[in-house]
Amino acid sequence: MAGVAAPDHVVVVGAGFVGLSTAWYLQEAGVKVTVVDRGGVASGSSWGNAGWLTPALTLPIAEPAIFANGLKMMLDPTSPLYIPLRADAKLLRFLLGFAWHSMPKRWEAAMRIFSEIGVTGLDAFDEIAQRTAAGPGVAEQTKPANPFLTGFTSFKDRDSLLHEFEMIEKTGGNVEYELLTGDQLRGIEPTLSDNVAAGVAIKNQRYINPPKFMASLAESVIERGGDIIGAFNVTDIRDNKNSVTVIGSEGRAITADHVVLATGAWMTDMAKKFGVNVVVQAGRGYSFTVEPEHMPTHPIYFPTQRVACTPLGDRFRIAGTMEFRDVNHKLEPKRIEAIVAAATPVYKGINWEHRKEEWVGGRPCTADGLPLIGRTGSERVSVGGGHGMWGVALGPLTGKILAAQITGQDAPAIARHFNPLRKGF
Repeated sequence: MAGVAAPDHVVVVGAGFVGLSTAWYLQEAGVKVTVVDRGGVASGSSWGNAGWLTPALTLPIAEPAIFANGLKMMLDPTSPLYIPLRADAKLLRFLLGFAWHSMPKRWEAAMRIFSEIGVTGLDAFDEIAQRTAAGPGVAEQTKPANPFLTGFTSFKDRDSLLHEFEMIEKTGGNVEYELLTGDQLRGIEPTLSDNVAAGVAIKNQRYINPPKFMASLAESVIERGGDIIGAFNVTDIRDNKNSVTVIGSEGRAITADHVVLATGAWMTDMAKKFGVNVVVQAGRGYSFTVEPEHMPTHPIYFPTQRVACTPLGDRFRIAGTMEFRDVNHKLEPKRIEAIVAAATPVYKGINWEHRKEEWVGGRPCTADGLPLIGRTGSERVSVGGGHGMWGVALGPLTGKILAAQITGQDAPAIARHFNPLRKGF
């Protein structure tokens, strides 16, 4: 909202990608920031994800093909998409909305919004890498994929991805890619098995090492004068009409001019008192790392198996699955085993028993696939979250939008689609 006076001090709740990016951009506007988190930097879904910055694959989760294999598949704990069957009103409401937005016309409408985002998410990564008058940028750089690879065990499976690319172009986006045979893929990455029959090399995509990047982003925020406080478990937010107080356990409290809730899959609980009624459901993803005989040098995605793989220097991260259940539920070994079972046929030279860094994180999902970014029913409380699998790719852009809105500057036009007070499931 242009013309609004900028606050002097903002508390950001959440030290993940969205929270720290918001802090960084607020510092650009001269605002003092304090970031608090129940754990610490990247203690939620920001740490163990695949780290992809891929406009070509940043698409709404709810899609017509998601129900193609039927409800039986989704109730199978070894399937890529798993929904535990239980009585849960919040989950049921989310799933009804998810099904509604998976209809072709609604999916196409969401695709148009993601096509509008385009490369602006990558532009924001370039911005936060720069030293400015406010202080140093993020030292850890993004990495060009050169190219980003996708693999398939059949040419028929590849057609599904090509159809998505056609939809991106139909809705105003652009994807540059090259079709590859299995042998051509193995020429690039020898660790791929003979079961890989076809692939696509996607140009102009990037990736990061999430733990390193998050540590570097946090360091930049601190060097710019920000405070990051871990082990701060927020229990309440109080709007005092001329200030806002963040209440923590054990009587801790911080009063500021504005607060940003960037709490990921925990957002619904704190934001609903400020008029945010869209359900944010945890879409839990799992990952682990291995050390192949031939370390891959490119990110690789197997869409049919829903397996995402990223080289992190000395180790190879394997990530996958979408599990709609309580964000605080323990890690389920069967879900790790399901990823191993899906990945084993398409690789060679990997000892899958020597896994390290097994991890689960609750990606915050909305039924319509669009994040919640902006002011709530309180002019002193804003939210940023609900990005699904794309909190990393869209984190800096989200921070840029929020900082502009909070300080009274003109926000990027794409922000109009992300109103957290919108009606819906």
